[in-house]
Amino acid sequence: MPTGKVRFYDEEKGFGFIASDDGQDVFLHASALPEGVSVRKGSRVEFGVADGRRGPSALAVTPLEAPPSAVKAQRKNADDMAVIIEDLVTLLDGMGGDLRRGRYPSNSHARKVAAVLRKVADDIDA
Repeated sequence: MPTGKVRFYDEEKGFGFIASDDGQDVFLHASALPEGVSVRKGSRVEFGVADGRRGPSALAVTPLEAPPSAVKAQRKNADDMAVIIEDLVTLLDGMGGDLRRGRYPSNSHARKVAAVLRKVADDIDA
């Protein structure tokens, strides 16, 4: 199976590109990743390749290693993260109150909150 590094991946949009070791750019769609697995720029991956509508597309992507430690250098400072976490708690408290009253958030609002949670989790885990 070919290997390469993730050149770009946007988790919100669900796609990105892999720079394969043979120099080819390969389209990476979120559906090619195992359930619950995410990749970041610089992650080494192994993948299958199929011809897509606009060129080669990755299939059955398997992460081989975590991205380089340069990602940790891009972390937000602790004070900024504290403010983000406090705002997130406020957002979730409001959503919790609505749920206690039997009201679920709209689908669009729920997707936005889920995206924020994923992004904050990535910032903490960086």
